[in-house]
Amino acid sequence: MGFVIRIIVTGFALWVVTLFSFFEVSVRPFGDGGPLMTALTLLVVAAIFGIVNAVVGTVIRVVAFPLYLLTLGLISFIVNGFLLWLTGVLTSSFHWGLEVDNFWTAILAAIVISIITAIFGAIVRPQRKKSRD
Repeated sequence: MGFVIRIIVTGFALWVVTLFSFFEVSVRPFGDGGPLMTALTLLVVAAIFGIVNAVVGTVIRVVAFPLYLLTLGLISFIVNGFLLWLTGVLTSSFHWGLEVDNFWTAILAAIVISIITAIFGAIVRPQRKKSRD
């Protein structure tokens, strides 16, 4: 269930980023482009972003570990922007999905997405039950 909540929160964060024109990030929905298709497209893009982040992001973080230490973690902004840009390239190649104009706006959009997902993730996170031992 936690995966579904993360997908919904990430989809919401992607939608918020696409609302602001200075991010130069947009969504090309499936089919006719109605509101339902746009929402479904955002959820699918969020799932693909999660998969790209889990697979490619993990490899990059392991390989770039010395850079993380050297920059005190600031390289993570570049890595997250790259992963968002890569998600945009993957999904827009199917003529639907996320369209990111350039790499620098992907970095800014990834920062905003991270902030939104952290805030809403903390709000909607399922509470763990305390055991009575």
